[in-house]
Amino acid sequence: MRLCFATNNLHKLYEVQQLVGNSFKILSLSEIGHQGDIPEDFETMDENSMQKAQFIKDQYGIDCFADDSGLEVAALNGAPGVYSARYAGPQRNSRDNNLKLIKEMTGVTDRFARFRAAISLIIDQKAQQFEGIVEGHIIEEMRGSDGFGYDPLFTPKGYDVTFAEMSAEEKNKISHRGLAVQKLVDYLNLHGT
Repeated sequence: MRLCFATNNLHKLYEVQQLVGNSFKILSLSEIGHQGDIPEDFETMDENSMQKAQFIKDQYGIDCFADDSGLEVAALNGAPGVYSARYAGPQRNSRDNNLKLIKEMTGVTDRFARFRAAISLIIDQKAQQFEGIVEGHIIEEMRGSDGFGYDPLFTPKGYDVTFAEMSAEEKNKISHRGLAVQKLVDYLNLHGT
């Protein structure tokens, strides 16, 4: 089976390919001939992931899935949330986003946060959604060189290392995206696709 993953984020593409293994073939946007951004105009991750998947299905007629994910920090009323990639501006720079988060959290004692992923799958004309959540907390300075996004600042519950200090295999077992992708794979396997 071939499915397009509707993302321009090569880090996400790599993570998902690692999670899926040989279960099915993941096509990138470039492999289906798509260049440029995909619209994500909504205020929730569920709506954005569905919009991205529907856009690719409508434009290319290929079965696909898309995710929208973000970091939700309790002390910041759930920010950066749906704006996680653009938290420090439209340039979508992870280092800038992390530095802004460090600044926003200066002096804050409630450091609870969670990563949330929403995946939308469209096969034929049927749509399904899957969610993954991992809870943890924000540390005061970046640690680690693996991962991407807010990984250097996020320590998952029960661990004393950040996502950026874990191997890809370790992170994928417990990450929000890993949990959501596993639900996607289970669904595809169950339905004989």
